[in-house]
Amino acid sequence: MRLDQETIERIKQTAQVADVIGDYVSLKKKGANLWACCPFHGEKSPSFSVSPAKGIYKCFGCGKAGDSVRFIMDIEGLGYGEALRHLAKKYNIAIQESPQTDEQLQAQNARESLYIVLNFAKNYYQNNLFQHDEGQSIGYPYFKERGFSDKTIKAFELGYSLDIWDAFTKDALKNGYSIDVLEKAGLTIRKPEENKMFDRFRSRVIFPIHNVSGKTIAFGARILRADKNQPKYLNSPETEVYHKSNILYGIYQAKNAIRSKDVCYLVEGYTDVISLYQAGIENVVASSGTSLTLEQIRLIARFTQNITVLYDGDPAGIKASLRGMDMILEEGLNVKLVVFPQGEDPDSYVQKIGSDAFVQYISDHASDFITFKAELFLKEAGNDPFKRAELIKDMVGSISRIPDSIKRSVFFQKTASLMQIDEGLLITESNKLTLEKVKQKEKDAQRDNNRQRLQNDLPSGITLSTSTQSPSTFDDGMMSFSEEDSFGYEEFGGAPVTVLPTPEPTPLSSIVYATTLHEQECIRLLINHGTREVDPAVAPGITLMQYVLGEIDGLTFHTPIYQEMLMLCRQKFLEGTVADTQYFLSHPIAEIQSESINLVAEKHSVSEAWLSKHEIFVPTEVDKLADMAYTNVLRLKKAFNDDHLSSLMKQLTQTKDPEQQNILLMQFMQAKEVEKQIAKELGTVVVR
Repeated sequence: MRLDQETIERIKQTAQVADVIGDYVSLKKKGANLWACCPFHGEKSPSFSVSPAKGIYKCFGCGKAGDSVRFIMDIEGLGYGEALRHLAKKYNIAIQESPQTDEQLQAQNARESLYIVLNFAKNYYQNNLFQHDEGQSIGYPYFKERGFSDKTIKAFELGYSLDIWDAFTKDALKNGYSIDVLEKAGLTIRKPEENKMFDRFRSRVIFPIHNVSGKTIAFGARILRADKNQPKYLNSPETEVYHKSNILYGIYQAKNAIRSKDVCYLVEGYTDVISLYQAGIENVVASSGTSLTLEQIRLIARFTQNITVLYDGDPAGIKASLRGMDMILEEGLNVKLVVFPQGEDPDSYVQKIGSDAFVQYISDHASDFITFKAELFLKEAGNDPFKRAELIKDMVGSISRIPDSIKRSVFFQKTASLMQIDEGLLITESNKLTLEKVKQKEKDAQRDNNRQRLQNDLPSGITLSTSTQSPSTFDDGMMSFSEEDSFGYEEFGGAPVTVLPTPEPTPLSSIVYATTLHEQECIRLLINHGTREVDPAVAPGITLMQYVLGEIDGLTFHTPIYQEMLMLCRQKFLEGTVADTQYFLSHPIAEIQSESINLVAEKHSVSEAWLSKHEIFVPTEVDKLADMAYTNVLRLKKAFNDDHLSSLMKQLTQTKDPEQQNILLMQFMQAKEVEKQIAKELGTVVVR
């Protein structure tokens, strides 16, 4: 089934870009737009801009751009149709769908199949917990003994897997799920050589793992009986939708609280998260027993710049986890650490003293990383000067990772006071470490250069690395089209986009470069101002779109993305409508939408304070529209005429036929006359 256009428009109108993105990152208003650190790449200062008025987002760091649908596609890894259905479900929009063709059904995104079967598994395990005799007698009492209420159990969608080898697999197959999908989702293990298949999770309580938007992507499972041959916890394997280094347990339930409290509590286990959540401390997530990763830190950074790590009283575990603190510092986040009394963990301690006392304990015992390290290791170092020196070096190494110079200075002062050492020595040591990093980067760059030179010396067809670009993709060095995107557009009612073969990369000549710039400016003007009257005083009723299309009728742009956008403008114009700004900003083809946003987004704008000074007139593009449109048309014509002159000159040098030479010479003289006329209009000088 496919969505009809009316439903698509209703979804886009309802899913406001700021609301959708606000569920994933913490947005702050600055001028007319909202800003945040980009969720698609690591950065220390915000370059991710959201324009509620235009319904778009744009990262000026990595270039990611789109509308609310494109954001869901990028952040969740969904196809166009999946993203629309995701938003429809979120905003309770009834979906009207029309039948798909056999080809479209076969092309259904494999990821969607995984999400569907994982959701089925989650419901199956939860039903076992509440409805099956074994779940009621074994799984349910375990959660009750942990102090979890039914409300909490349902909030985290906890479940139970039966003590039967293939109970889930049989039920899933009976409900129409294929064994291939079950295996890819990590739910069933198959041994073809033995003609056997069995459930991955058996006789365990189940902890579903959700992504940021609440989709079930994996499971953690705890065994309840003592069995030395079985691991205590068993997790889903890596799949197309689950990469454990990218996710934090409880992030879906915690994200809003993290944003509102402006701090994230980081714990180790599932039950720590659930117990704190039940106690009303909802801004808590777990790394699920794995070492903290850069991706997990950046996931937290979408919602807050403050992390408080909650450790149990095990010194060995604390020391092993300190590497993650350096990674947090390097990402520019603020980190504090709390250790609970010996033998206690967040789960047991919150149940022992209650939520209010627990929060107060965190407030009273949270230490910055310098104080924490000093208190942890100074007792071990004692009066041993070598151990103290190693500790100081370690602390300097951590401080050196902090990108903010003021924060570094404060921590150097604190370390100097704690360790009774000259602050200047600490800074000198830090500078040495920084210099070593710079030298290492230079070595890495030199190695890459050597590798490239070696590659250039290899015979044609032999490469040192494998290209990740699909052979069915065209890339002109600026934007690209793929067969998948073309299909996505056709599926939802658009005209097909031609997929061009990949050309051999060649250096751009000055003429081609100039032509590309003028083509880009032409499309920019059409997207931003196509519906405006180009000059109401001189030609009332004539829009910029009508004027430009009439002036450049017959021209074919050299740059594929701009030619495609020009064709869309012409197509809409022939239909009696205008391809306005919103048409391009919400276009289903990623490349067209992304380039449209690049041509619309403003990184800087005139401040409201400046505009409020009425005695100073700040002309806008609208005020200069007629002149800009006229100049752009002339420059486009000049660029194409220059290209024509260059081609004629080349043909003149190559032909030996006198008659053909005369024809070419006549054409050349006509083109030179056009050049002079355009130069006169532009006020430029023709170089002979």
